[in-house]
Amino acid sequence: MKMRSIILAGIASIILILSVGIIVNTDGSTRENKIRVAYFPNITHVVPIIGLERGTFANEIGNTITIQPILFDSGPQVIESIFAGSVDIAYVGPGPAINGFLKSEHHNVKILSGAASGGVSFIVHPDSKINSAEDFIGKRIAAPQIGNSQDISLRTYLSANGLKPAEKGGSVIVLNVPNSDIYTLFAKGDIDAAWVAEPTATLLVQKLNGTRLFDEIDMWPDQKFASVLLIVNEDYVNQHPEVIRKWLEAHQQTIDWINSNPEETRIIFNQFLKRELGKSLSDNLIDESLSKLQITSDPIVSSIETFAKRADSLGYLGRHGYSLDGIFFDINSNSQLQEVLIP
Repeated sequence: MKMRSIILAGIASIILILSVGIIVNTDGSTRENKIRVAYFPNITHVVPIIGLERGTFANEIGNTITIQPILFDSGPQVIESIFAGSVDIAYVGPGPAINGFLKSEHHNVKILSGAASGGVSFIVHPDSKINSAEDFIGKRIAAPQIGNSQDISLRTYLSANGLKPAEKGGSVIVLNVPNSDIYTLFAKGDIDAAWVAEPTATLLVQKLNGTRLFDEIDMWPDQKFASVLLIVNEDYVNQHPEVIRKWLEAHQQTIDWINSNPEETRIIFNQFLKRELGKSLSDNLIDESLSKLQITSDPIVSSIETFAKRADSLGYLGRHGYSLDGIFFDINSNSQLQEVLIP
């Protein structure tokens, strides 16, 4: 029992590090000759990780521009840093991208490209008898922070099946907690299930005998939905179009390389975790997590529109309605980007 506790504590520490990440040097220093990129230290953000680790972005951009990588633990923090002028481009989920656009001055937070699709699953505890939506009644189900993409999907699923969270007078207890806490609660048997992204989903399956009841991607048309997007502060792209053009070229090169080199991707990703966070994951776990993702530059526009509608129906976008007009960077406004962004 003591050894099992030690093992669980060690695994939980990996989840904590993957969820919390590192936040460094987010001051409002000058943008001259610099591009500051925000991303998370987890598998869904494999594009910026691999692109930076292999030097693809640096090689494309050249020596005249310094790349400043900044690791974050949540999308809202990234958006606040963009508002503060301390981040230029970022990899985030659709929820933060939508909120960033709607709340930014002059709507100047724009989507440049997709980075990943899928990679989210509903995992059931081995002692919980959940086989369908009917079994959700009276259960404790966890998702990361309120308003994030997994939370929106979970609450939408409840509504579609005639269920409500307890705080809305319903019978399902929804807990919004960080992934590290979800792992701990799952290990202790204090939650019945979790709606989570990779690699947490696969960790719950491989390490804690959870059951992957369903993969969220199966609920979307054509089995596609945006899970990671590349966004930009429009002021930066207007001031440095050539830098963004080169970044987008390296972004696509990295996506192509990842899809052609899964084993090398896993090795580089684990080396990154070991160096930056002091922990690594098993090859088997990374391989399974990557298999749940589609690495793509397609932003899957229809899914972003769907996320916005769902967030609005949940009351996350305010009381006065919303419009996504202009959320994608207008390539026609900058001729230097057209050759990259127009197929």
